[in-house]
Amino acid sequence: MEKKDTTKKKNQQKSSPTLLQAIERVVELSRDSKMSSEFMKKAKPEIQLLAKSYGITDRQAVLFCVCMEKGPRRVDYFDLATHLDMNKISVLSYACDIDALVRRRLLRYRDVKDEDDFDIPTVVIRCLKHNEVYELPKRTGLNCAEMFELLDLWFEDLNDDAISPRELSEELQTLFNDNPQVGFAQQMKALHLNAEDQLLLTLFCHLLINREDDDIRFSQIEDVFDKRNDFNNAKGELRSGEHYLMRCHLIEHRCEDGIADNTKYKMTEDAKRQLLAELKITTTTEKIADVVEQEKLTEKKLFFSKDIQRQVDELTSFMKPDNFQKIQERMKEKGFRNGFACLFYGGPGTGKTETVYQLARQTGRNIMMVDVPQIKSKWVGESEKNIKALFDRYREMVKNAKQTPILLFNEADAIIGIRKNGAQNAVDKMENSIQNIILQEMETLDGIMIATTNLQQNLDKAFERRFLYKIKFEKPSEEARVHIWHEMIPELNDMDVHTLAAKYDFSGGQIENIARHFAIDNILHGKNEDALAMLISHCDNERLDNNSQRRVGF
Repeated sequence: MEKKDTTKKKNQQKSSPTLLQAIERVVELSRDSKMSSEFMKKAKPEIQLLAKSYGITDRQAVLFCVCMEKGPRRVDYFDLATHLDMNKISVLSYACDIDALVRRRLLRYRDVKDEDDFDIPTVVIRCLKHNEVYELPKRTGLNCAEMFELLDLWFEDLNDDAISPRELSEELQTLFNDNPQVGFAQQMKALHLNAEDQLLLTLFCHLLINREDDDIRFSQIEDVFDKRNDFNNAKGELRSGEHYLMRCHLIEHRCEDGIADNTKYKMTEDAKRQLLAELKITTTTEKIADVVEQEKLTEKKLFFSKDIQRQVDELTSFMKPDNFQKIQERMKEKGFRNGFACLFYGGPGTGKTETVYQLARQTGRNIMMVDVPQIKSKWVGESEKNIKALFDRYREMVKNAKQTPILLFNEADAIIGIRKNGAQNAVDKMENSIQNIILQEMETLDGIMIATTNLQQNLDKAFERRFLYKIKFEKPSEEARVHIWHEMIPELNDMDVHTLAAKYDFSGGQIENIARHFAIDNILHGKNEDALAMLISHCDNERLDNNSQRRVGF
C-alpha cells in the first residue's frame, strides 16, 4: 500500500501544471464567462493553485490571469470587461481586488494619479518564466543592507508612478517602526522630521548607497512631492539654503571653484556618519584621515641626543593618562586653554613620525593621522569644509575615547607654512583659508595635536605661537649612531659599528634603509664574509653628493 501511495503522489506531482499552464487554462475558460459560478467551478484546480501560491483570493487569481493575457503592459477595466463579456460598470466593482493585487505587487498602476491603467511588473513575469512565485521582499527582521535593497525597489516604483509619495511615506514609517534593530531606522526616527522631509532625506541616502550618487539635482527629487507647488516651495528653500534639512546640517550645496552651486546638493559628512554608520561608507574625512589604533603599533627603540631625549621623556610623562588629566583640570581652573599642540621639526629620517607612534603606544592613545595632500580637494571650496569636518570628527573621537587620541598632521609643511599676503587667485585664497581655520581650531583645541615638518624655516609665526611644545629633531650624534647600527644589525661587531658610525653622518632613517638593503642581500645571496665592505658600498649609494651618483638597485 505504501508503495502505491508513494507512486500516486509522484504521479500527482508530475501532473501538476506549471504556473503559466494554470494561467493559460484560466484564461481559456474565463473568456466570455461573466465570472460565473460554473466557470469558477470548472477552473477551480488552476484557480486555487494560483490563489494559494500567491496568497490571494480566487477572484483576484482570475483577474491576474486576465491581466497577463491582455497585457502584460497597459491593461485597463475595458480590457477586463471585453474578455469576461461584462459591462464596464460591473467590472469596476472589482476595483478593490485590483488594489489588492497592486499591494501584493502582482500589478502596478501605470500612474498613481489615474488608477484605470495597470500592468504586470517585469520581476513577476521573470519569475513566471522559471515557474517561480514572486515573493514580496520581507519587511521585518531586516539588516541595514536589506533595508536599502527594499528602498531601491520602492524608489523605482516611485519613479514609475507605481506608488505615490504619500504612500511611500507611509511605507517608510511602517518600515522604520517594524525594524527598530536597524541603526538607520533609529537615527531617522530620532530626527523627528515631517513626512515630506523624511522622504527627501531617505531619497538622498538611497541615491548615495544604491546609486553611488552624491551629486543630486532638482530633477532627481521632483518625484518625492505630491504637488507641483510643494516641489517649487522646496526648490526655493534649497536654493537659498533655508530648507529645514540644510538648517539641520543634513544636506548642503555642492561647491565648485570656491562657489556654492545652488542647483546641486549632497549629504553632509556628519549626516553620512550619523545615518549610515552600519554600511561603513567612506566619508571625505575618512579619506583624509586614518585612525591608527595604539594596539597595532610596534615597539621600536629610538636613540636621540641627551637634549632631545629629555624633551621626549618630558612629553611622554605629560601624556601619561593620569598626568594628562590632572594637567587639563589645572589648566581649566586657571583659565588657560586645555588643548596641547606640539611641533616636531627637523630633517627627514630623524625620527619625528616614529616618536609620535611610540608616544601613542606608551600612553595608550590612538592616532588620527591626517593625509595633508587629500585636504586640498580638487574642488576649491570643498577644502575648507574638509578641514572643518576633520576637526569635527576629531572632537567626536575625543568625546567617545577612553584616552584622548592624538591628531597628527604628518609632513604638514603645506598647511602651516607662511600665509600669502594679498592672495588673489582661488588656490592661494583657499590655502590661506585652510590655515586660518586650523589656527582657529588650535585656539579651541580640546586634545593633543602634533604636527611634523621638515621645513621649520617656512613656519608661519601665527602657528609658531600656538605650539606649546616644539622639539627640534637633529641627526643623531656619533654615539647615538653606534646604538642605532647595533639595534638595526645586531650581528655586526663593535669595530665595524664604530667604523660606520664615524664614517657616515646618517640619520636613523638612512641607517634603516641600509639595514634593509643588507637584509635583502643576505636573503638573495647568503651571508657575505666581508659584511663591512658590503655595508660601506650601500652607505656610499645612500649618500648623495656632488661627486657621486646613486646607482639603481634595491
